[in-house]
Amino acid sequence: MATEHRTAAILAVGDEIVLGQSLDTNSRWLSQRLFDLGIVPVEHATVGDDLGAHAAAFRRLAERADMVVCTGGLGPTADDLTRAALAGASGDTLVEDAGALASIEAFLKERGRAMSPLNRTQARRPSRAAWLPNGHGTAPGLAGEVGACDVFCIPGPPAEMRPMFEGHVRPRLKPPTDRAVRTRALHCVGLGESDLADRLGSLMSRDRNPTVGTTASGGVVSVRLRSVAPGEAEAERLLDADEHEVRRLAGPHLFGADGETIAGAVVGRLVARGRGLVVAESCTGGMLGAMVTQVPGSSAVFRGGWIVYDNRAKVADLGVPGALLGAGGPGAVSREVAAAMAEGALRHGRDRDADTALAITGIAGPEGGSPDKPVGTVFVALARADAATDVRRFSMAGDRESVRRWSALSALAMLWMHLAGAPATRLLREIEATTGVSGTGA
Repeated sequence: MATEHRTAAILAVGDEIVLGQSLDTNSRWLSQRLFDLGIVPVEHATVGDDLGAHAAAFRRLAERADMVVCTGGLGPTADDLTRAALAGASGDTLVEDAGALASIEAFLKERGRAMSPLNRTQARRPSRAAWLPNGHGTAPGLAGEVGACDVFCIPGPPAEMRPMFEGHVRPRLKPPTDRAVRTRALHCVGLGESDLADRLGSLMSRDRNPTVGTTASGGVVSVRLRSVAPGEAEAERLLDADEHEVRRLAGPHLFGADGETIAGAVVGRLVARGRGLVVAESCTGGMLGAMVTQVPGSSAVFRGGWIVYDNRAKVADLGVPGALLGAGGPGAVSREVAAAMAEGALRHGRDRDADTALAITGIAGPEGGSPDKPVGTVFVALARADAATDVRRFSMAGDRESVRRWSALSALAMLWMHLAGAPATRLLREIEATTGVSGTGA
């Protein structure tokens, strides 16, 4: 038994994870919870439904960390091998636990189900291990040891895993008492990871405390800070100082911290200023509106929108001049049409108290491109009651879904920069900007 849990390893079990058929979200969640407690995860490992490989993974990770948390493999079928693997790794034998068996019987009885021989196997545990109650399923967890390493085995379904960790694993943990570990994440939009790293400079030196690193995901670049100090107050003070510097260096690109999204930041700023937003979407087909309405409280500012995928809808619903769309005109994917869409949406949205409109038109692919407008060409327009229309051309990379997602994100980033008082800020993947273009004469 470990006297203290300073480090942890996380083991995810299942052929479906190894083969990429299921996404392992448990390991990320566990890492965050352990780190919050001051226990540093040192490795994530994944193993298939193979008894020998599973037991070997337990032994290897037990040499590396003070504790191991294993998720999955506690079900009733032949490919659920965690119980046997823990017994093999610890040189133990399996026994049936009367308390675990009674808990499974009670769980099934409450749901009008009878105990089956397969369910009975879930009551087995290594003789030197303890079972952990599961109030949300039939799979008891396990708390055992491999050498001097404490091992906790909990179910794979998150609805069972998380309550078991909080209720029965966390109370058994022994985080270090001589240090506090704290983390913070700051999120930026509209610039690349390498550009942000250049701005941060020596802050990213690996011999500093706090450590500062960057990660990019879905068009957002996050700056992750981690401080280690003898106490919580000092750890927070170190983070505060570095956060102040990161905010200064990132400037208006930095929109939020920790769980905040760019849509949430935009909605928050619109609410604070009492503004109303409408959207007009062509190639994104409602994705921009969906991002906005995913934010709780967005009903205070979102006034609706138009999905004008067809050119006839652009004309009928938003008043886009037909000449822009016909032969001899710039075409549906153009700065003029983007401006007309935004201005038409703003005009129609005024009776809904809207004073801000975003519009997107582009070529999401995989077909439809041309030499002068290849796939990924997107125009985003921002029309406001108190300013000239801002239209920007972007070149989006990736497949159809990526182009659409990047387009919606870029529209939000564009609006964020205006709300942050930096309307001239150039955004990632932007290749041309025009202010004052009008497609309708509005």
